Order: sequence, then C-alpha cells, then structure tokens
Amino acid sequence: MVYACELGNSQTVYLNNQGNQTTITVASVGVGQQQQSSTSFLTGQWLSPPQLYRTGNGVILKITTATGESYIQLQGNNISLMGRTPGLGNAQQMQIHQVTNIPNTMPSMQPMEPMQPMQAIKMGDMQMNMNPMEMRMGNMQMKMGEHPQPSPQFCSQCGAKVQGGDRFCSSCGHRLI
Repeated sequence: MVYACELGNSQTVYLNNQGNQTTITVASVGVGQQQQSSTSFLTGQWLSPPQLYRTGNGVILKITTATGESYIQLQGNNISLMGRTPGLGNAQQMQIHQVTNIPNTMPSMQPMEPMQPMQAIKMGDMQMNMNPMEMRMGNMQMKMGEHPQPSPQFCSQCGAKVQGGDRFCSSCGHRLI
C-alpha cells in the first residue's frame, strides 16, 4: 500500500510498507529542478494507514504496528526516527490518500555528446585559431606555443654589429644561432 500527502512548497511525501519495512520518499518539484530522497525504517507491518501531523518544526508521521507506535520526523528533506513519543497537542492532522505507486519524478537524462574540437572562430574583426593557438583582433595579434628565438643585434664573441637573419658573424665567423 502506498500513501501520499502534499506537504506544500511543491513537496510530496510518499509512504510505503512492505513487510516490516517502511519507506518514506520526499519529492520536491520546482521550476527547473527536481529532488527526491528516500529513507527506510524497520517498523513492522502497519495495522492502519499512517497519520501525518504538521507541527511548528515540520511534519511528524505516526505509524501503528503490532509492536506499538513509531514516530518519524520530516524537516525539509531530512527524515529521522524519533526516540520518544512527541506531544501532538497543537499539531494539525494532514490529509493523506492512497496511490497505486510512487511516481518517478526524475526523468531519465540522455548523456551529453562530447564537445567537438574548436576550429577557427571569426567574429567581426576578431579571429581565433586553436592549432596553433593564435588570436587576431584588428591590427593586434597574439600567438601561443611559439617561442621565437631573439635575433642577436651584436656578436656575443667579438661585439660586432650583425643583421637579424645572420647565422654567423661577418667579422669573426662565430655561430650566432
């Protein structure tokens, strides 16, 4: 037997008893989000439908079995078995109804496709390439991964002035690069 109760704030609690096990599921459905949490307790076979009471601290669930009464507290998505009998004097009993099953509020999601490698991107006067990594915007250009060798302006051996493309010093013959 499955029972359901609307808690408000788009939350519904579902109660199920199978054998000696009581399963409590709290489902929250809101714009763009869904949450569901379940907890099970060993309570024994129910003798009567469960009862829910709204208190100042949340909701208390009362379950009557052959071994006695069990009380379970629900606060938000927290569900805990109470160690003692609560005072329900000012508590408001909530409406609970029987349902055929606990609906699957979580839709199955398809896995995402892997991202494709980025190719050249062009937006207005901005252009990006990934291999080799470079970006151009207007008359500015930035390249990554390239480490151009600085061209010497003077020979490190004799100090004579050399040109940027020279491989050897024209004065002493020293190898520049």
